[in-house]
Amino acid sequence: MRKVIVNEFMSLDGVVQAPGAADEDTAGSFKHGGWNLRYLDELSQQRILEGIVGAGGFLLGRRTYEIFAGYWPKAPQEEQVIAEPLNTKPKYVASTTLPDPLEWQNSTVLRDDVAAAVAALKQEDGADLHVIGSTRLVQTLIQHDLVDQFWLMIDPLVLGGGKRVFPDDGALRPMRLVQSEVTSTGAILATYAPAEA
Repeated sequence: MRKVIVNEFMSLDGVVQAPGAADEDTAGSFKHGGWNLRYLDELSQQRILEGIVGAGGFLLGRRTYEIFAGYWPKAPQEEQVIAEPLNTKPKYVASTTLPDPLEWQNSTVLRDDVAAAVAALKQEDGADLHVIGSTRLVQTLIQHDLVDQFWLMIDPLVLGGGKRVFPDDGALRPMRLVQSEVTSTGAILATYAPAEA
């Protein structure tokens, strides 16, 4: 049985929206796109690379899929260390609107019951499945107790609003700290796993 590992860049106030670019996701008039870039250092980049290379496949929401599919197949040579595993490993995309088959190689649509599909994927042999970004998908996985670990890069800033992955549903979800490191930029790399209530 393999794990589902959620990978997120997160502000101190829990925002995960548009960490990589100004125009990545401006929904809700979000004006702080690209906020994570200043906090990347050698340690955080190494951990990101380890996660991507070590993954057995990726679970993606529609929006994250479209951003990745538009960039990584044409990534420059200096980014091939990340592009190669993203391009070649299996990608499972939660969407009710994307056409099937998907253009990006090794991509499959999870169209109907995403929770049941992910539960079935977890039962297969192989390396762990990593979720990158994909806010709505992560919320669905959390609500169905399908996340085994959260790999968070928590940046030392408050964004004051934006999309979050943890649902605002009143449910108590205790976590236990598995591992943590502090980067040279003051960000915290923390791995959490669900704990018994």
